[in-house]
Amino acid sequence: MKTNFDPLAQRYASQRFPLYARGGMVNCSSPQAAAAGLEALRLGGNAMDAAVAAAAALTVTEPTANGIGADAFALIWSEKDRRLFGLNASGPAPMLADAETVLAQGKDRDGKMPVQGWTPVTVPGAPSAWAAITRRFGRRSLQENLAPAVRYAREGTPCAPNLAETWQHALALYRQRLTEPCFEAWFRTFAPHGRAPEAGDLILLPDHADTLAEIGETGAESFYRGRLARRIDQESRKFGGYLRYEDLAAYEPGWVEPIRVNYRGYEVCEIPPNGQGIVALMALNILKEFDFPEKDSPLTCHRQIEALKMAFADAFRYVTDPGHMELDYARLILPEYGAARAREMTDRAQDWGPGLPPKSGTVYLCCADAEGNMVSYIQSNYMGFGSGIVVDGTGIALQNRGADFSLDPAAANVLRPGKRSYHTIIPGFLLRDGGPVGPFGVMGGYMQPQGHVQVVMNHVDFHLDPQQALDAPRFQWLRDGSLTVESRFDPELARALQRMGHRVRLDLNTASFGRGQMIVRLPNGVLVGGTESRTDSNVALF
Repeated sequence: MKTNFDPLAQRYASQRFPLYARGGMVNCSSPQAAAAGLEALRLGGNAMDAAVAAAAALTVTEPTANGIGADAFALIWSEKDRRLFGLNASGPAPMLADAETVLAQGKDRDGKMPVQGWTPVTVPGAPSAWAAITRRFGRRSLQENLAPAVRYAREGTPCAPNLAETWQHALALYRQRLTEPCFEAWFRTFAPHGRAPEAGDLILLPDHADTLAEIGETGAESFYRGRLARRIDQESRKFGGYLRYEDLAAYEPGWVEPIRVNYRGYEVCEIPPNGQGIVALMALNILKEFDFPEKDSPLTCHRQIEALKMAFADAFRYVTDPGHMELDYARLILPEYGAARAREMTDRAQDWGPGLPPKSGTVYLCCADAEGNMVSYIQSNYMGFGSGIVVDGTGIALQNRGADFSLDPAAANVLRPGKRSYHTIIPGFLLRDGGPVGPFGVMGGYMQPQGHVQVVMNHVDFHLDPQQALDAPRFQWLRDGSLTVESRFDPELARALQRMGHRVRLDLNTASFGRGQMIVRLPNGVLVGGTESRTDSNVALF
């Protein structure tokens, strides 16, 4: 749909203020998904129902980042139980998949896991997360919680500006696979007229609607042990994939105990490995050894960067499915280990290797209700549309989480049957004095723990409200050793970091610096929310 304006050409800098509410709040990267969560609250649901409703809606309103075949994680504060629960809904590799098989069959890409096609597809966990959260904590049925998403998919929802741009980039990428039969269903589903939608176009996903309705009606059983599972199996066999009905039927999401680090009186909480939330905790465990009187000083930024580099070095060496880790991950966040790593830091940028601890395409949303329940939830295809595989006739777009597996048999994260890969998506949560402060998260691959550290420090060390904590300019360390900064980043600060040995470059793509949400509960019960200014985000509240 052509308009007489460019929806992405923002001529004037806008300013967002934190939003306040009492009855409930849903923060999402899509206004329609936030509205779906709010609908659940208004119809008698709690924050957990709202999270499920918003998460399902996001598969329709932002399919460039997540889908029915995605993975998910959640941190859930239950006011009734007065405790924080963790949910790991990431799936394992199929039982037919291992590194040797991929290499022997020539399905690798120069000795590495491919990022598209059936090979990197692992068992999707998102539908199981929706069902598990609804079953354990919800007040409404799964069918009721998924109803707004079904309606959006069937009746259409308008395409937002940033979504349109991302979709167009994806289409350009997939055009290279146009003649490959396994990608035909992707083009029929997401580019039915040979083009990506433009801002304002209606997105219609009728197969997606039918599948969401079936998931709701069966409590997700059809997806794992019914008709939909058999369809996934048929398509996988047809195109030489490893995923089978038996892999789906055996899958259950896991309720896990969150891991945490005390940072200046706050308990910063994350999901334990196989997720990379431990990277943020390792970095904060180092950073708490220093004082930070100024936010935008070269030394503050330098220490944040170096602590994150140390944390990533350990994570890339040790973190994988905890059943396959060579050490107890709790050792990586021991206070004495953080102090030891802090002592290694100098005022120059360094290349860090892993230490030896002492023995002993993603969407994020957060919700809160008037009763005190709060949810930090994240869901992802991994790379954009994921594997590029859509199960024909179902709208199920499958993630490519297996792309993070190594094919090196000596690597901690080597592909093995039934093993979960190192996982980038991480929800965050802040506690203090045994009670909830609130959920937060920043989506975006390996940017996520870096965003967590920057947002937590913005709020805790520098006393920024949730909106300012999200709006503050960000940096990102990349695995090639370079450091990228946003266009709004202070040029003099960037030059000072260069003088300290960092290889700094400007990145004009704001999306690469993550997209976050945050809610903080004040002592009087009032909710304060911030939403990401770098994308099509919105807060729904009452």
